[in-house]
Amino acid sequence: MSQSILILPGDGIGPEVAAAAKACLQAVAKLEGLEFTFSEAPFGGAGIDACGEPLPEDTLKAAEAADAIFLGAVGGPQWDHAPKRPEQGLLGLRKALGLFANLRPVKVFKGLEHLSPLKEDRVAGADVLIVRELTGGLYFGEKREGDEDAFDGCSYSRAEVSRIAEIGFKAAQGRKGKLTSVDKANVLATSRLWRKTVNDLSSQYPDVTVDHLYVDAAAMALVTHPARFDVIVTENLFGDILSDEAAVVAGSIGLLGSASLGASGPGLFEPIHGSAPDIAGQDKANPSGAIASAAMLLRYGLNQPKAADRLEAALESALQHEERTADLGGTAKGSAFAHSVLAHIHKEQVMEPAQ
Repeated sequence: MSQSILILPGDGIGPEVAAAAKACLQAVAKLEGLEFTFSEAPFGGAGIDACGEPLPEDTLKAAEAADAIFLGAVGGPQWDHAPKRPEQGLLGLRKALGLFANLRPVKVFKGLEHLSPLKEDRVAGADVLIVRELTGGLYFGEKREGDEDAFDGCSYSRAEVSRIAEIGFKAAQGRKGKLTSVDKANVLATSRLWRKTVNDLSSQYPDVTVDHLYVDAAAMALVTHPARFDVIVTENLFGDILSDEAAVVAGSIGLLGSASLGASGPGLFEPIHGSAPDIAGQDKANPSGAIASAAMLLRYGLNQPKAADRLEAALESALQHEERTADLGGTAKGSAFAHSVLAHIHKEQVMEPAQ
């Protein structure tokens, strides 16, 4: 049975990296005997230009009907003073689809420790999954804007904390069995509720070890001892900042993918980098994060773990053996590196019978 994938190329380098991800999905599908149907729709700044809305009605309908959604990137300076910003489309899509859990893996591949600007012995063995709550907190709270006074309200309920904490606990069960909950419970009432809820849930997961860190301590530990972490679960704002900071561990924000999941319906998969308008159209963008997101789409969105394993292995092999893009100290064009990954997808097929 065919599975449908909606691609939202978006803005800036979004269309470039989305094209690379689509090509990899098509290649893996062919080798694994899978059938995917692809469609595209305007979104973000492209949605504003085409329809006057960052999340056009037809795009939302297409998203709701898809099995999985891939997003390139949104935003750009040309919309900085527009009545509606491209990022509003992303927040609107998350809310409409109920995408409350954001998964961002950060892994340092063996032999690639030198890609990180941190000392190699510091990042060796780092393999972290950041689970970020996505539809609550400051980003979705009551707001008041003004030239002399402004307000952003932060609110969380026990139910909201419980459902994201459960995602973190279950992820830890399939990994090293350690969950670190990040908050600011010494200052914030929402964080005290967060910590109490996580502790109350912990008795249901006796095979998972739980510890707590304040967000400032977690930020320091991510760059001084990242291998201490297994799964991090945290609220919206803290997760946004920490997951971007964690990119330095792997070596580049261009390497990292993400998955946004809800209780049901399609998931949204996107690289964590921005639209990078300064390099858009120059074939300089690293497609690795988009390809990693495509692998997460296969694993979490379409329940195709074997295909996901194949794509992840091809990406890791290309990073180890091929010329890399400029953000990783290489000279390869983005499209050239994407072709390298495609070549390694087929190499994995050749090597598989011997395994």
